[in-house]
Amino acid sequence: MTAAGRDKREQVRMQAAQWFTEGRPNARIAADLRVGLRQVEKWRRAWHEGGAGALRSKGPHGRPRLDQAAFARLEAELNRGPAAHGWAHDQRWTLDRVAEVIRRLFGIDYTRPGAVHSPQICRSPPIE
Repeated sequence: MTAAGRDKREQVRMQAAQWFTEGRPNARIAADLRVGLRQVEKWRRAWHEGGAGALRSKGPHGRPRLDQAAFARLEAELNRGPAAHGWAHDQRWTLDRVAEVIRRLFGIDYTRPGAVHSPQICRSPPIE
């Protein structure tokens, strides 16, 4: 989703927050904002627990990407081989191992599918 799309959705949630303070019923808010009733119920719970701030956008959902310097470091570490990272008995890189090295070095969690679908990480894919 684009930043503009996130902003627009946040504006809708902020309008809902205003109407929550006015005591409007969920069904009316859902109809007026053209969203589902369950979504309004979810927003109201968040608003009740954390105020309007709980309805603010938390930014893009994408996983943090490695910058060029971090990627160069990862590449150098992978070139050292699996044994340098504790896998002495099997000298093959697997997706799980690559994800583990990323977690250890940078504190970023990649799942196996995340590593597979990252063109930055899998230029030449490791074995499964």
